[in-house]
Amino acid sequence: MTLKNSFPAALKQVRKARGLSQEAFSNVSSRTYLSSLERGLKSPTLNKVAELCAVMDVHPLTLLTLAFAGDGKGADKLFERVQRELAGIQAQQDK
Repeated sequence: MTLKNSFPAALKQVRKARGLSQEAFSNVSSRTYLSSLERGLKSPTLNKVAELCAVMDVHPLTLLTLAFAGDGKGADKLFERVQRELAGIQAQQDK
């Protein structure tokens, strides 16, 4: 599954797991826009991801982890990679 397909799937998965309808996002997004996101027709900005996640009461990294790691099984490997990369970036800044 490509990221283009996985972000929409992750968004829909979290929304449904939280028991939310598309209309529940009316304070941050139109139902049409949310539907476009879930069908992969549009890509949200980081600010929009944060707003959507606030409605779903999840951290944006939770949604992005589902998009990049698929099911929870790939999350451990993804987190290990992110920790290595962050440590490398920090080490470069400390020089």
